[in-house]
Amino acid sequence: MSVDRPRPLVAGNWKMNGLKASTKVLAEIQADYGPGLWRHVDLVVCPPAPLTAIFALAAVGTRIGIGGQDCHAKESGAYTGNVSAEMLVDAGATHVILGHSERRQYHGEKDADVRAKAEAAHRAGLTAIVCVGETREEREAGKTLSVVRKQLRGSIPEGSTSENLVIAYEPVWAIGTGLTPTAGDVAEVHAAIRDDLKRLVGKAEQNKVRILYGGSVKPSNAGELMAVPNVDGALVGGASLVAVDFLGIARAYSK
Repeated sequence: MSVDRPRPLVAGNWKMNGLKASTKVLAEIQADYGPGLWRHVDLVVCPPAPLTAIFALAAVGTRIGIGGQDCHAKESGAYTGNVSAEMLVDAGATHVILGHSERRQYHGEKDADVRAKAEAAHRAGLTAIVCVGETREEREAGKTLSVVRKQLRGSIPEGSTSENLVIAYEPVWAIGTGLTPTAGDVAEVHAAIRDDLKRLVGKAEQNKVRILYGGSVKPSNAGELMAVPNVDGALVGGASLVAVDFLGIARAYSK
């Protein structure tokens, strides 16, 4: 028996890019995100933390969600420079990206850290977009599945459901490089993630959790990626900073 695929989600990770004037890009996205598109695919834009409230206010009355790029595990406290999940919700966010490879690499985040942050996101009512992915060295050593499964099992908290969890598979070596794995490579990893979700969220939720692909996604390859089984959308980096490219990816995922 075939299983209905989850509704696609395309999320844009702006990373450390954008100023207040960048709301014009959001406006361009809003202008073309009409019924022909939003009936088929959800959009979320994740700007830098100082722009969260500004973008959320600009998105009021639209169907575009606004997300954060990280959050602290604690609700409040003496954590200079950090942002809590509750602060993101207060600013108008609905989602938060957690465990991105750049956070794991540059900030030394471990699976347990990501799990604690995901628990915080759920506590505050955010949907956690939890990222997993292998390095080039790990792929060449044949460790891709073991690495991804370890990250997944260590990062997903109890109580996760299709309503508060999205998984994003981002091979580290493909992020910002223009390189992408083959469709077969993506299919293998996404199938393994789907299989592990049975234990992590339960059989009833297993096929409802959205699994996104990320890593040099652009309009020219989005259609091919969407055709891969268990690919339920995309986590987009640089292309999400350009409205026409971001929408081009969304359109590929709506066909």
